Amino acid sequence: MKSNRRTPLWAAALIGLVSGAVAVGVSLLVAGVVKASAFPVIAVGNAAVDLTPAGLKDWAIRAFGENDKNILLLGIFVVVAALAAGLGILALREIRYGLAGLAAFGVIGIIAVLTRPGAGVVDVVPTLAGVGAAMFALHRLTNRAFVPTPSASRSSVSSPPASSFPASGSPVPGAAPSGSSFSAESGTGTAERQGAPVPPIMRAGNDLRSFDRRGLLTGVLGGAVVAGVAGVAGRMLSGRAAVSEARVDLTLPRPAVPMAPLPAGVDFKIKGLSPFITPNNDFYRVDTALIVPQVDPRNWTLKIYGLVDRPVELTFADLMKRSIEEADVTLCCVSNEVGGPYIGNARWLGVRMADLLRDAGIQKNADMLLNTSADGWTSGTPIDIVLDGRDSMLAFGMNGEALPVDHGFPVRQVVPGLYGYVSATKWVTEIKVSRFDQEEAYWTSRGWSAKGPIKTESRIDLPHDGDGIPAGRTVIAGVAWAQHKGVDAVEVRVDQGPWRQARLAEAPTADTWRQWVIDDWDAVRGSHTIQVRATDATGYTQTEALADVVPDGATGWHTITVEVA
Repeated sequence: MKSNRRTPLWAAALIGLVSGAVAVGVSLLVAGVVKASAFPVIAVGNAAVDLTPAGLKDWAIRAFGENDKNILLLGIFVVVAALAAGLGILALREIRYGLAGLAAFGVIGIIAVLTRPGAGVVDVVPTLAGVGAAMFALHRLTNRAFVPTPSASRSSVSSPPASSFPASGSPVPGAAPSGSSFSAESGTGTAERQGAPVPPIMRAGNDLRSFDRRGLLTGVLGGAVVAGVAGVAGRMLSGRAAVSEARVDLTLPRPAVPMAPLPAGVDFKIKGLSPFITPNNDFYRVDTALIVPQVDPRNWTLKIYGLVDRPVELTFADLMKRSIEEADVTLCCVSNEVGGPYIGNARWLGVRMADLLRDAGIQKNADMLLNTSADGWTSGTPIDIVLDGRDSMLAFGMNGEALPVDHGFPVRQVVPGLYGYVSATKWVTEIKVSRFDQEEAYWTSRGWSAKGPIKTESRIDLPHDGDGIPAGRTVIAGVAWAQHKGVDAVEVRVDQGPWRQARLAEAPTADTWRQWVIDDWDAVRGSHTIQVRATDATGYTQTEALADVVPDGATGWHTITVEVA
């Protein structure tokens, strides 16, 4: 079926867009039945994340923060929409071009799906179903956009071949006189009533066809409904509802030895200063999951294997029966720049990792845990850190409630003193006891340090960089951290002047951050630069030297500028 140039481009693009939407909706629906990670759009997105250079990823985190994955998904859908519109235009010139383009999309989706960790042959079914549905929709909508023109026999006049139609303004016997009306959409008009043949917009074999706006729009509406219903059903089938219900219904066990209440002086309660406990909704999220894995605790298992004497496999119920502990631990992302937001403190509830590893019997030559998430992401944790007595745990509770899905429900790792990329695997399902010289985790293979201890750092929360403040007595406050070492001192200076000792809030353990404040700075008019530095319990004072987050975390003094009026 070939079209001439009278076909409106908007109609062709609309056909392609709706066909693409049908592909996305149907593939999401089938992925909800087969496996959520088999949704080809997400597989392509994850492949894009994996192939993106580390420097570009760092830029995305800095530029978009926790919205980086949403921006990537939006970009993928925009590109898909543009290509789908282009395929629609090609299809109205030659339907085989459009079908070939959809087939190419299918090949890309299948490759992306099959290269994901743990993928199987059945995972290609959502892609095949989506492409098949899109081909059907493309063919169907193309046909609906055109209707056969009324046969000349109905007007008692035989239609001449298409080549007999003259150029505009060239009269022929039986042609409509100048000024006669003609409707391309209905194929009828004054010219037809007078017996003149109607110029065709499209020829399919010997069948003359004209553009049918109404037929196209009703077909588009039907396709949009199919895409929408399939997409909604697919999201429901992906397990979100079941996992959310399981989380709400989960009753957290009590710890064997409850922690003492937080000291009264742990939080200065200054407006604008980061609270000692970060609310779950405000806790930072940095990970590679474009769509958060939906793991039902009833189906969750943890496998501990590798260089062990006794491999272990636990269900969630098994985990809940073990000795439970709670701990206040500050987590920090290695992508956190000096003064950055990717750090938070919470009270975690879970099971000690050291106890589980000892039950498995770690062999002497092992020095690494290769931890795997439900979506295939991996981290590498030094075994000696987990076994040195700190509160390393498999956590299922956070700040008095079940772990939020965004933060790893049903189970995640929490290891004090290490950046999250080597210690804080969310949705953890496997722990392989191994060696650093034999295995590489996700970020290590991309140029980051293998072990990632958190560096002693501090941040100014008040005032904010660039703030305009009134002259007079002003509060300068913030937080400092040196996980598993503890913060002993914080100093602040203004305009390269002498360092002043800040007042420190209480800290229940060395594994949490610590608030600090100077509440009597006499701010005078003008522009002022404020800097902060911390000293940890080992006597180390954080360096002034600026270093990027790659390969093992940023360094430098947090510096801000304020204008005093």
